Amino acid sequence: MSSVANDQEQEQLAEGTLISHLIELRSRILKAMVAVLVVFLCLVPFTQEIFTIVSGPLRDALPEGQTMIATRVASPFLTPFMTTLFVALFLAMPVVLYQIWEFVAPGLYRREKRFALPLLVSSVVLFYAGIAFAYFVVFPLMFGFFAMSTPEGVAMNTDIGEYLSFVLTLFLAFGISFEVPIATVMLIWSGLVSVEKLKVARPYVFLGAFVIGMVLTPPDVISQTLLALPMYLLYEGGLIMAKFLLPEKMAPIAAEEEEA
Repeated sequence: MSSVANDQEQEQLAEGTLISHLIELRSRILKAMVAVLVVFLCLVPFTQEIFTIVSGPLRDALPEGQTMIATRVASPFLTPFMTTLFVALFLAMPVVLYQIWEFVAPGLYRREKRFALPLLVSSVVLFYAGIAFAYFVVFPLMFGFFAMSTPEGVAMNTDIGEYLSFVLTLFLAFGISFEVPIATVMLIWSGLVSVEKLKVARPYVFLGAFVIGMVLTPPDVISQTLLALPMYLLYEGGLIMAKFLLPEKMAPIAAEEEEA
């Protein structure tokens, strides 16, 4: 009878723990959504200005006399509105990631918290760096190339809805690709891959970066190269980050190099 009672008690504790985790998760999700909503409401009065800024790289590259167009009835309203919503999501990303951190942190050891916090901050900075790199470097070069490649007699009048979908894909592609150092450090920290294997895999990573660039970017050499090269350099940066964040993982490598 005592074993049955113990089993029931443990089951009740497990159920209570699960429910408490679900309540905590719901609370964190709601707080993240509220943060996005607050930023969005603050930006709503500036929807037209925000779309003007986001579409700037393409408008600057258009030949003289050509403009962007709206092919759908509601596009002049909906496209700037959706642009503002995605900008709000990007701006609120630190709060969203912080809520994720607050949900995960209680289950981590003290040393894991000291290790994970710099990675969290770095991931936010790298995500924004990827978006900024796409906007200020990739877009002007890429749209300029497209404008120069337009056949004679063809007007480059891009639909604003198609443009938004296009740039959002590239923003996400570059934002996520700039997280390569974080992924590299996490792989080393988890023990799934050793530092030696990651160093030996450099040629494959270099080739894989160009393959990913071909998949995620338009079929032009400029945007593919501008995504692939930073990805590989960030991979090398991840190995450097691991050297400082995971000295215990790098110690055997240093000892072997000294012996050699």
